[in-house]
Amino acid sequence: MEQSVYIRRQVISQGVGFGTALAIAISWTANKSILWAIIHGLLSWIYVIFYAIR
Repeated sequence: MEQSVYIRRQVISQGVGFGTALAIAISWTANKSILWAIIHGLLSWIYVIFYAIR
């Protein structure tokens, strides 16, 4: 049981980090603005999905 919780936390932690980095990279490429990159980094996966749909 403890092993399952540990693995789940690792996956969530890595997913959040990757989502944030991806959102910042996409935002910087599209806008060339540090402010927008920070905002989109905070929104992370929401922005990535929005960008993919748009």
